[in-house]
Amino acid sequence: MLTLSRISSQYLPLCVQSLNGLSHIHTSPISSTFWEREKKSGYKTALPQPSRKQMILDGFKELKEEIKLWRQEIKETFESDPILVYRPGETDVIFNFKNEKSLDKWIVTSDKDHNEGRSTAMLELSNSGGGLFHGDVCSEHVKDGIIKRTGYASMRTKRVRKSFKRETTYDWSQYNMLVLKVRGDGRSYLINLHCEGYFDLMWNDVYHFALYTRGGPHWQISKIPFSKFFYSSKGRIQDKQQAVPLNQITHFGFSVSAKNGMDGQFNLEIDYIGLEFDPNHREEFAYEMYRTQNYIAAT
Repeated sequence: MLTLSRISSQYLPLCVQSLNGLSHIHTSPISSTFWEREKKSGYKTALPQPSRKQMILDGFKELKEEIKLWRQEIKETFESDPILVYRPGETDVIFNFKNEKSLDKWIVTSDKDHNEGRSTAMLELSNSGGGLFHGDVCSEHVKDGIIKRTGYASMRTKRVRKSFKRETTYDWSQYNMLVLKVRGDGRSYLINLHCEGYFDLMWNDVYHFALYTRGGPHWQISKIPFSKFFYSSKGRIQDKQQAVPLNQITHFGFSVSAKNGMDGQFNLEIDYIGLEFDPNHREEFAYEMYRTQNYIAAT
């Protein structure tokens, strides 16, 4: 009979389930990182929750607007014509900054919001009728013995939803180009396409590509093929790359960092963000594909 005295002390926390009896013994460490508890990977913000009564009252106020959105969805379903989708040379604008309401689609964050650093950022309307993403990135971090690197700011869209607050995704599968009209400060910004997916293993899946700005007073139009975006998870480029699933985009955004001594102010003015189908671009994926063993997660 196996007794506790014969069990190594390093396994006691794993095998002792109760003092009355030992029903199961595990001699291998339990992996605590297999399941992600939260989509934000540990970032928690304590926000006051409204009362149940207030939630019901707010729900009735929004009911009329949600029904209107639902009717519009039904109408678009029956009126859509897939033959007219492919229009080479035309840009379909998906995000612009023509009024204050357009700013409600975006969330701006920085390391200061998570008590990790001293960077600041904000998004507001510019004098020329665009959106101005600006602030200050600082690589100086909070010295708590845990944080090693910081100095970032980002903006990204809220989760796209259908009527009655149902989560959905952007479907950009009929396009192959991302088109942006921007005016920058000479910095390099990172374009982020988030594909959260349904499972926790996919919550941090992001596809990136660099946006290089010239600086100066002139606007620039950047056309970036979706085939150039590379795949990463939790900020680490993955060995096993894959093309962007364009029908599963949940968020779109930009980020900027203070890496390599680039501390200081940043300014990115955005006129519009659009999509285009270019029949001359036939590249499916720009990067070399590595063969890995089955059931091996490359990082």
